[in-house]
Amino acid sequence: MSTDLNSRPLVSEDQIAQMMHRLERSQSLVGLIGLGYVGLPLMLAFCSSGFRTLGFDIDPDKVAVLNRGESYLKHIGDQNIAFVRGSKQFEATHDFDRLAEVDVAIVCVPTPLGAHREPDLSFVVGTTREIAKRLRPGQMVILESTTFPGTTREVMKPILESTGLRSGTDFFLAYSPEREDPGNAEFGTASIPKVVAGDGETASRLALALYRRVVVNTIPVSSLDTAEAVKITENVFRAVNIALVNELKIIFNEMDIDVFEVIEAAKSKPFGFMPFYPGPGLGGHCIPVDPFYLTWRAREYGIATRFIELAGEVNTSMPQYVVERLRMELDRRFRKGLYGTRIVIIGIAYKKDVDDLRESPALAIVDLLIAAGAVVDYHDPYFPTILPTRKHMSLAGKASVSFDPESLGSYDAALIATDHSAIDYEMLVRCVPLVVDTRNTIASDSPFAHVVARA
Repeated sequence: MSTDLNSRPLVSEDQIAQMMHRLERSQSLVGLIGLGYVGLPLMLAFCSSGFRTLGFDIDPDKVAVLNRGESYLKHIGDQNIAFVRGSKQFEATHDFDRLAEVDVAIVCVPTPLGAHREPDLSFVVGTTREIAKRLRPGQMVILESTTFPGTTREVMKPILESTGLRSGTDFFLAYSPEREDPGNAEFGTASIPKVVAGDGETASRLALALYRRVVVNTIPVSSLDTAEAVKITENVFRAVNIALVNELKIIFNEMDIDVFEVIEAAKSKPFGFMPFYPGPGLGGHCIPVDPFYLTWRAREYGIATRFIELAGEVNTSMPQYVVERLRMELDRRFRKGLYGTRIVIIGIAYKKDVDDLRESPALAIVDLLIAAGAVVDYHDPYFPTILPTRKHMSLAGKASVSFDPESLGSYDAALIATDHSAIDYEMLVRCVPLVVDTRNTIASDSPFAHVVARA
């Protein structure tokens, strides 16, 4: 779409008032681009507030599943999709020409890292270009994907304004970072406060009016860059503190001190302490990735982010630490090494009770064990087979083994990488002579605790 700057249609104050009126009454059509772990629950939250929604995804198979009233995310559930389809509040499509229909286009696409830990904004850029092809006066465009400060203003805005339309007068641009926590039963999309910023005062007012219909509380901030920095700060905070407890775990293990007991006692202090828990490494779409978006951006300003990068080094080294702990326990208890040893990994999802493999440290552990000559299988009720991932393509298609006494009894050791609730841990410790527990899943006073090693 191209518009002459001297004759382009401006959005009048009356039209802005009409937009506000429609937003405040959930009468606007909301388009969500990217129907994954962020876009799908966000769509349900908008539908729950009375909005009609149109979902866009490049995967036609996902579109077909959703339009049948089914879900491909276990924590969402078929019944939720079936309800919004039955009420005609939601439709999925891979026809991006339909972006012209929506009043609000919300971008919920991945922002991964490249091969050298540099930001990969290809999904954001590609999506913005698709929006720009159909952009019309009066539309609102909102980015929710996590990214470095400056992305919305410096990357998206020029692409959208290349149409001849201008942000703040012809269309309205905003940023509101997603705060999804898949599998969290206590906090869902609608019950988590939402940080919101617009490109200019009008865009801010419109974006706040939209999200106030959907979430429990909105937090306006002064600029797009500030809102982007809020999300980065949240995830850097978690990454750094998890690195700290991971390092404490290594120290306390050498001192024969249970780090989990230490944390439980420390969190009894009603001020000045917040519990974080160690594990086999970091996984998911945010915490292993987002700090490196900030370190990359900081280098443009000549600033070294030593603290953040050190935390990243600690967290990314944890799979190697876990494998070494397993090797040491095998040597100490059975005088054998990893080569030829049969090991079953319990849980390969990055997080408890979710069907998400992104950046899962369990995959790194499997690769390290195979490289050491071990015979490695896994069991995960959420993954009958391992899906293709960019870093671990050799594992794609590997199938989950059965979880029963006969199968478990064939292994020399088990390693708990993800503490899914559905696992019978009592059966595990009864059947396998060594269980390495990275998640503090098995109680220290268990009758079978003698077969358990903490890692």
